[in-house]
Amino acid sequence: MTPAPGPGSRASNPSRERVLGRIRRALSDVPSYERPADHPIPRDYLRTHGSRTPAESVDLLADNLSDYRATVHRADTAGLPPLLAELLARRGARSVAVPPGLPSGWLTDAAVELVVDSSSLTAGALDAVDSVVTGCALAIAETGTVVLDGGPDQGRRRITLVPDHHVCVVRVADQVVDSVPQALERLSPARPLTWISGPSATSDIELDRVEGVHGPRTLEVVLLIEDDR
Repeated sequence: MTPAPGPGSRASNPSRERVLGRIRRALSDVPSYERPADHPIPRDYLRTHGSRTPAESVDLLADNLSDYRATVHRADTAGLPPLLAELLARRGARSVAVPPGLPSGWLTDAAVELVVDSSSLTAGALDAVDSVVTGCALAIAETGTVVLDGGPDQGRRRITLVPDHHVCVVRVADQVVDSVPQALERLSPARPLTWISGPSATSDIELDRVEGVHGPRTLEVVLLIEDDR
């Protein structure tokens, strides 16, 4: 007698089979020897919308982040530790999740317990953490977007999704780009990319906005102007 299909078999997953069937039908007239590179995709779209100085790009980033209900701050190298301490104290944070590669001087002024991200840090443990402080991979001025890629100063994706308060530091000099095309040129598709435009938010059918469903309810972005060396 033929055994019943297991939970992971194709026969027990009709939705998967329907999707794969549509893909097979769409590709049925494609010769087997054909490869994606045989049909170049035109990329003649605008790389940026308008011309801006670096300072204007940073101002545009700040404006767009604010439009998405993120709170934007600015600091220089010396002012960053006291600013982070102030933001965490204002929030009432007692414990803060941090990635292993967060610069050691950023939180020297903060009177908090640092919870360093590791594989043993569970979602339940993260849920008990008050805030998270990270860096980023880059930020996009035209869309008001901060992008994380799991780098040493950002950690795993879960530490920026579970805590209710995220403070993200953007190094203005080398991490602000104007547009999405410019961002994609600098990002690796092999890394776990998280694109953040404001705090987590969703709306129901009546357009009632609810924040904090899929990530932090509060996003604060610090634009760091580092000293020239």
